[in-house]
Amino acid sequence: MGASPLAWLALGVVVAGLLTVDFVGHARSPHPPGLREAVGWSLAYMALAAAYGAVVWALAGAAWGQEFYAGWVTEWSLSVDNLFVFILILSAFRVPRAYQQKALLAGIVIALALRLVFILAGAALVERFGVVFYVFGALLIGTAVRQVIDARRGAGGPDDGAEYVDNAVTRLVRRVLPTTDGFVGNRLIHRHAGRTMITPMLVAVVALGSADLMFAVDSIPAIFGLTSEPFLVFSATAFSLLGLRQLYFLIDGLLGRLVYLPYGLAVILGFIGLKLIDHALLVNSLPWINGGRPVRLVPEPSTAVSLLVIVVTLVVVAVVSLLRTRRRGGRR
Repeated sequence: MGASPLAWLALGVVVAGLLTVDFVGHARSPHPPGLREAVGWSLAYMALAAAYGAVVWALAGAAWGQEFYAGWVTEWSLSVDNLFVFILILSAFRVPRAYQQKALLAGIVIALALRLVFILAGAALVERFGVVFYVFGALLIGTAVRQVIDARRGAGGPDDGAEYVDNAVTRLVRRVLPTTDGFVGNRLIHRHAGRTMITPMLVAVVALGSADLMFAVDSIPAIFGLTSEPFLVFSATAFSLLGLRQLYFLIDGLLGRLVYLPYGLAVILGFIGLKLIDHALLVNSLPWINGGRPVRLVPEPSTAVSLLVIVVTLVVVAVVSLLRTRRRGGRR
């Protein structure tokens, strides 16, 4: 059963409405959100996602409801990793804190559009080529291993000395379009003396949106390991990214305390990667694997089991990380 055009229309209205509220209610009047505001809006977005999942559950059944929640929690946890790069980008472009809400929000709009293209393309590949499950599974397992290696080396955090470097998209923007010398308020485009120029704010927005592509390479296959329905994949992606802006201001100072987060993400990605490969073997049609016949290694985990593994992993990571940082602080 696929989602109807009416369901897609309803999702589009919800996403557009939330973006309108954010642009009109927050980004229009530049200000750095305080802790109370960031906490309130982060909880509000979590409540909205929970309510949306309940509606999906009621209208489409428990299977779709569980798949949405599993996909949303997974995407949300992986989005926390995005924040490391977002901090580097905003710092590298020296975006004033009062303007960071607008920069993040505009970057998220670009990321949503690009991810929708990725999701539709991924869904077409999954539907036509079963071998994609092997590719996605191997990709996630490789990413999980890289997470552990980077964590062991002490890399990947916002304070590891890394510097942001323009990607190909932002370099192209700078080369093709005239850019102002500095920020012009929170404007993206500035017209002066009959000449239209872009501002560093717009370049930062493009950097945020295009940098998200590297995370989509990991997160989109991860959600396809939990559900093959593009509607649910985009729903989970949309709600996680829409709440990412306030999450940035909420945990900006807490990222350094989540010392075991890379290991938790590695467990989640590795689990979903193995699940994808197990599913690929179950529907195997490759002639050089068991003569093209299905292979059953272990019972395929249900969505409920997958959701439980993801939630428990995140809770354990958060608790153990905070205990570790508290002990370090006590020793000082």
